[in-house]
Amino acid sequence: MKGQINLIHATGAAKRPGRDSRRFTTMASRAKIKARHFSTHIDLPPSAREQLIDMLNDHLADAFDLMSQTKQAHWNVKGKDFYSLHLLFDEAAGELAEFVDELAERAVSLGGYATGTARMAAANSALPEYPTDAVDCSDHVRALVERFGLFASRVRTAIDAAGEMGDQSTADLYTEISRAIDKRLWFLEAHVQREA
Repeated sequence: MKGQINLIHATGAAKRPGRDSRRFTTMASRAKIKARHFSTHIDLPPSAREQLIDMLNDHLADAFDLMSQTKQAHWNVKGKDFYSLHLLFDEAAGELAEFVDELAERAVSLGGYATGTARMAAANSALPEYPTDAVDCSDHVRALVERFGLFASRVRTAIDAAGEMGDQSTADLYTEISRAIDKRLWFLEAHVQREA
């Protein structure tokens, strides 16, 4: 079939029929994107800005990945609580999309380059891959609880790190994200929590 991609060869590259031997890299073969920095009048030391930009891009990858994993749950959840979870997951993914934008814009405002494509996020996210065997409500909720919890922990660490580098604006952004993620985690955990 014209335009169809052949199977990936043993070299890890795919060839398109009828074209030159143009190769496409796989996610597994890509290294972390080289940081790019631009001049700015923001009065933070360049070394602090570079560290902040790297940290923001790390969390941009996490947030983008978590958003896509939440949409995966939204599309595929089944069971007696389908409708309420379908809506909850969609609402959470929408909120994460806003955080993706805010993290990327903060990195750029500090003189950085936002590494925010889906492939960049997949290559750089600290979150585990979403389980493809999750089907019923509790499977999806437990998977998201684990991932939201990990993201919340990483964001909380970033609040202090940004503050220690003298960037209260970035610390404030992380605080805003932390409050919202903790609330989402509460909404998710309420479906599976037991008394301790």
